[in-house]
Amino acid sequence: MTVSADEFKQALQLWATGVSVVTTHSEKWGPQGMTVSAFSSLSVEPPQILVCINDRADTLQGIDESKCFVVNVLNKDQQEISNQFAGGCNQQQRFENTAWQAGINGAPVLTDSLMSLECKVVEKVRAGTHWIIIGEIQVCVCRSGEPILYYCGAYRHLEAT
Repeated sequence: MTVSADEFKQALQLWATGVSVVTTHSEKWGPQGMTVSAFSSLSVEPPQILVCINDRADTLQGIDESKCFVVNVLNKDQQEISNQFAGGCNQQQRFENTAWQAGINGAPVLTDSLMSLECKVVEKVRAGTHWIIIGEIQVCVCRSGEPILYYCGAYRHLEAT
């Protein structure tokens, strides 16, 4: 029995995830970024992460050219940033009202995010409609705050106990 795309999406809505914006910068495309939920740690030695990006995403072109990216984990006050980078506007508009600075490889580091991991691409693997991009962390910046979560099609926040 095969699971339909709709069944799969419905099931995945029950997985609470953090919200992050992956950014890059290349000579040809300039600053680019997109909201992603498919991000995970991979290895401690060497420090590596992975992100999964749809093969139709324009940010993928910049990552392919620059061979670097930043994963910016958003805080509870950055729901609008998540929406902005999720689409509906062009790349230039995504960065217009977003605080950022160029990282060590030129990729935008969102300076108000909870955490930023600056990475160089070490491998890219095709899987269905997406590319799994493995990055080795070159710079890790942690800031104070609480994360924003995404669950059942809505943004959520952690409750203090």
